Amino acid sequence: MRVGVNVPNFGPGTDPGVLRDWAQTVEGLGFDLLMVSDHVVVTPDVAEQYPAPFYEPFTTLAWLAGITRRVRLGTTVLIAPYRHPLLTARMAANLNQLSGGRLVLGVASGWARQEFAALGVPFEQRGKLTDDTLRALRAAREDLEDYRAGPIPLWIGGNSDAGIRRAVRLGDAWHPLRNTLPWLREAVGRMKVIAGERPVPAFAPRIILRITREPVTGPGRLAGEGTIDQVVEDLEQLRLLGAETVVLDPFDGDPAETLRPEAKWQMLATLAAHWDLPPRTEQP
Repeated sequence: MRVGVNVPNFGPGTDPGVLRDWAQTVEGLGFDLLMVSDHVVVTPDVAEQYPAPFYEPFTTLAWLAGITRRVRLGTTVLIAPYRHPLLTARMAANLNQLSGGRLVLGVASGWARQEFAALGVPFEQRGKLTDDTLRALRAAREDLEDYRAGPIPLWIGGNSDAGIRRAVRLGDAWHPLRNTLPWLREAVGRMKVIAGERPVPAFAPRIILRITREPVTGPGRLAGEGTIDQVVEDLEQLRLLGAETVVLDPFDGDPAETLRPEAKWQMLATLAAHWDLPPRTEQP
């Protein structure tokens, strides 16, 4: 099972230097995948959770591709309705080429009504627009010139049955976000039921990373939250559930955290020391 990291590409403490340090930390510790989020307009509903500056994911990942060598690069998640499907397909193909085939494209339909309005995109049609983008991306796989670096894995975000159905129809993996281990266990079974006789997508959840001194107990404990032993056991349970990749999300929800990334880097280093990650590579 591969392990990745969701890097905050937003907030008051984020700048090009910090993003570079995040990338070199993630790759240097041996993690497999570095992912960033997506917002185009920092409207009030977005800013409440993810304040400016917000670095656009394609631009950011293209830059990070030049200062990393091994780590895969991805989106968790790209809001598909914000860009024309053909533009998304072209940018994804180019980024995949420029990075040497390292792109993983996580896609979802979005939630920020004010941002949709600012972009002139009908919020009520976001599901259809997401499907249109995924069909364009799948069709583009037939263009050998664009995809000679290899096909781009398409992960479908979203915790609802609609997200699972979209993953079954149009994705390579289902990418649920931040939930409890019992919920994830039940959801894997639900995915198999929804798939029926069709191929079951890969399972690639994003979980929180919050290492504590004392155990976290209770039914509301999120996967990835608690002592290092609890976090390692959660990863092992996800491996047994069939997860091919697990993405760790160290952001707790307070934008001020971005001013102190060293605390999160230490959590990643602690986990790397307790989980079997690949050998480190020399940094550029």
